[in-house]
Amino acid sequence: QVQLVESGGGLVQAGGSLRLSCAASGRAFSSYMMGWFRQAPGKEREFVATIACADDRTCYADHADSVKGRFTGSRDNAANTVYLQMNSLKPEDTAVYYCAARPGRFSGYYYTRLSQYDYWGQGTQVTVSS
Repeated sequence: QVQLVESGGGLVQAGGSLRLSCAASGRAFSSYMMGWFRQAPGKEREFVATIACADDRTCYADHADSVKGRFTGSRDNAANTVYLQMNSLKPEDTAVYYCAARPGRFSGYYYTRLSQYDYWGQGTQVTVSS
């Protein structure tokens, strides 16, 4: 069982930056694939980023096309934490951001669908004003 707690959301002006954190409980954090998703009002939850590790030191990330070049997912396995650095924020980035986890190591395939993740945090609100 993994418990996830997001933090770092808030209100920011367009063009600004935020860094979200997701702290995970439990052991063997590096053997979990981690994902970031978001849900805007009236819309379905969508993939933002995934960060998975082939071993305890080598991790890989993939990002949705809508955030590539602006958002960066990363993780600190020693701290059991995954991050989402968000730069050049736009009003359309306004959403509740969720982190998610599923057991497994990276083997060349990125998991980007909600149904592929087993554990979810409660979410953190990000609001970007124009």
